[in-house]
Amino acid sequence: MNKPASTPPPSGADFTRPAKQALSLRRYLLLGILLPVCVLVIVNTWSLYRQALVAANTAYDRTLLASAKSISEQLDVEGYDEAARLSARVPYSALEAFEADNQSRMFYRVSGPSGEVVSGFADLPVWRGRIPPRPAYAALVDFYDDTYLNEAVRVAALLQPVTGTHGRAMALIQVAETLELRHTLARQLLIDTLWRQAVLVAVIALVVVVVVQRATRPVRQLSAELQARPVGDLTPIEAAGAPRELLPLVDATNAVMMRLAHLLAHQKRFVRDASHQLRTPLAVLKTQVQSALRGDAEPPQALAEINDTVDRATLLANQMLALAKVEQLRQQSGDAVLDLGDAVRAVALDLSPLIAGKDIDFAIETAPAPVRAHEWMLQELTRNLLHNAIKHTPAGAGLSVRVVSDTRTTALTVSDSGSGIAAELAPRLFQPFSAGDLRQGSGLGLAICHEIAEALGGSITLDNRVDHGRVSGLDATVRLPLARPLGHNHG
Repeated sequence: MNKPASTPPPSGADFTRPAKQALSLRRYLLLGILLPVCVLVIVNTWSLYRQALVAANTAYDRTLLASAKSISEQLDVEGYDEAARLSARVPYSALEAFEADNQSRMFYRVSGPSGEVVSGFADLPVWRGRIPPRPAYAALVDFYDDTYLNEAVRVAALLQPVTGTHGRAMALIQVAETLELRHTLARQLLIDTLWRQAVLVAVIALVVVVVVQRATRPVRQLSAELQARPVGDLTPIEAAGAPRELLPLVDATNAVMMRLAHLLAHQKRFVRDASHQLRTPLAVLKTQVQSALRGDAEPPQALAEINDTVDRATLLANQMLALAKVEQLRQQSGDAVLDLGDAVRAVALDLSPLIAGKDIDFAIETAPAPVRAHEWMLQELTRNLLHNAIKHTPAGAGLSVRVVSDTRTTALTVSDSGSGIAAELAPRLFQPFSAGDLRQGSGLGLAICHEIAEALGGSITLDNRVDHGRVSGLDATVRLPLARPLGHNHG
């Protein structure tokens, strides 16, 4: 089954949002703040509830101990130790004072030294535990949970010495209480704690929402300002009142827009220059073709003129593309460390047929010069300088190339034996299409060298060489920073 052809997106379509939207800054902050707060509140609620429950149990255990001591006051003894007989006059009504709100019931059992039941509920399970080594109260008492009449109860077991005029013995007094009141209190504690914590969470959430709303207001204002800008407006963002944390983003955005503005300006200039400069050779070429078709010139002469025009147009197009490529490479990063001397020697070898064709006395001297650059930039820089020097050097004259370095910079100097440059041309020779002799070049070679030198963080100068009061040539010098300092110069 054939897939339907995809249709191009409509003009003005919004590509600013991805298909799967990420969390907004406000939601991220709210979740990042409220989730830990809620977890902390839950843990704190549980901890407070447990602490309150322990406190309530401690209070009610004290009531059980008071009941047991109240019963111990009603005991009498006849005889001593194992032969002693205990007696009690404890009515169950004596425990009613310790029963709260009729929500719980209390039971007791008094046992003698041999475990016999003296008073109370005989079926209450007898205590089989032991007294803690460090009891919470000044009494031999143990508190524990048990079951009586199929109900959960809390029991206090008190070992109480009983003495009288006719005897002495150890009595075990057990007082048990059902847990209705404790459960009611626990539920009330839990409800009160949850209510207070819910109010706390609501207050925190409200504060967080307000603070996040105010904190993200500059971001929304900046977004609205950018969206309201007309197409092509790359002026810097004015964000004087932005928070300190937002300033790096504003500065980075302004830097990006400056680079984009520079690129757009360069592209516009390139299109303008290309349309203007290529129009002339194409018009000349068309005129030459029409003249050849009419027979105004002999075919060899016409073809030679056409070939010359095509060569000049090709050179112009190549140099304009080279100028555009310099700008493209300027925006890239991560250039390798290359030796400028190696690049110069390689270009000189490529141009050796031109040097030999004019019988030029050529000399080259290089030294190690590590620079951080793109290989094409170094070769194009050297090629333009050397080609320009060959063109302006008379046949049989001298031409030299030197690469020397100090501890921080390296200098490439190309010295020809031409007529130098006129003082009125010097200020604009690095501008595009400003050749000293437009019949011999397009005026882009030095402009390319200037752009490459600036892209590599260096500079280029043109100086007439004066000998005995007359100009004997031109020195084109390019200075570039070294990628790593050299300890000494190399000859």
